[in-house]
Amino acid sequence: MSSKLYEDLCRIVGTDAVFCDEPMSRHTTFRTGGPAEILVTPDSESLPEVIVCCRKHQIPCLVIGNGSNLLCGDGGVEGVVVEIGKRMSEISVDGDLITAQAGALLSGIAAKAAAEGLTGFEFAAGIPGSIGGAVVMNAGAYGGEMKQVLASVQVLTRKGEVLTIPASELELSYRHSIVPEKGYIVLSAVLSLEKGEKSQIYAVMEDLKKKRVEKQPLEYPSAGSTFKRPEGHFAGKLIEDAGLKGFRVGGAQVSEKHSGFVINRDHATSAEICSLMEQVQQKVLEKFGVRLEPEVKFVGKHI
Repeated sequence: MSSKLYEDLCRIVGTDAVFCDEPMSRHTTFRTGGPAEILVTPDSESLPEVIVCCRKHQIPCLVIGNGSNLLCGDGGVEGVVVEIGKRMSEISVDGDLITAQAGALLSGIAAKAAAEGLTGFEFAAGIPGSIGGAVVMNAGAYGGEMKQVLASVQVLTRKGEVLTIPASELELSYRHSIVPEKGYIVLSAVLSLEKGEKSQIYAVMEDLKKKRVEKQPLEYPSAGSTFKRPEGHFAGKLIEDAGLKGFRVGGAQVSEKHSGFVINRDHATSAEICSLMEQVQQKVLEKFGVRLEPEVKFVGKHI
C-alpha cells in the first residue's frame, strides 16, 4: 500500500480514523477475518472524498456497515475498507418520519422510535446491523421488513453524485434491493412510521426480545440467519432434518439452539465456517434436493 494513499486518507478523515493492518475480526459479528490493509471510518462529509481518493489511486474499496452479515476471509482484505459506523449514525425525528444516517444501528433507531411513540419498527430492534446494510438487503425479522417502513434513501453514486431515491424505486424484495447492483453507497434513510401507544410499542419489543433469547444463540458470535429461506421451506428445519444440528467443523458449529444459525463456537476461522456451510449445503441438497443459498456475504481473501 502506497504511503501517498495513507497520507491522503489521513488528510481527508484525520489520522485517528485510518487504521493499517486492521483485523476484520474486530469489525464483523462472526468475529473472524484477517487484516484489512487500510480501514477508514469517515463521517458523512468526508465519505465521498474517501471514495474519490481510492479511485484516484486505483485501489479497491470495500464499503461495510456493522459487519453483521459478512464472512471475511482469513487472508484479509486488499485495498481499503470503508466502515460506515459511529461517525455516520445521527438519528432525527420529524413527526412520524425518522431520518437516520447509514451507520445508525437498527437497535438505536428502534429505541428512538419507541421513545417518540412511533410504531412499525419494533421488528428491527434486535437485528444487529446498521440501517445502511438493512436497506441494501431489505432486512427483516418476525414478519417485518424494511420495505414496509422505508420512505426513501439518500445514496452516493459511482460518479460521486448524491441522489434521493424513493423506496418504491429500489425494487425491494426478499433480501434484495438494487443498491448493490447500481453500485450505490447508502448515506441515509427516511422511515415512515405511525403514531402508537408507547406502552404497547415497548411491550412488543420486549416480547420479540424474549423470543430471540429463547430461540437464537445470541451468546455466540454469528451473522444471524446463515442461509436464505428457500421457497416453500425453512432453512433451519431442513438443516435439522438432515441431522446436522450441532454439526461442527473446528470451532464452527451449526447451533444446537437454532439450526438456521452457524456460530463461532470456539475461536473458529473463516475457513472453518466456509467448510461447514459447504457441507451443510451438500447434505441438504443430497437429502432434500434443495439448494441453500447463503444469506451471508463473502468478502476478502478466503484461503
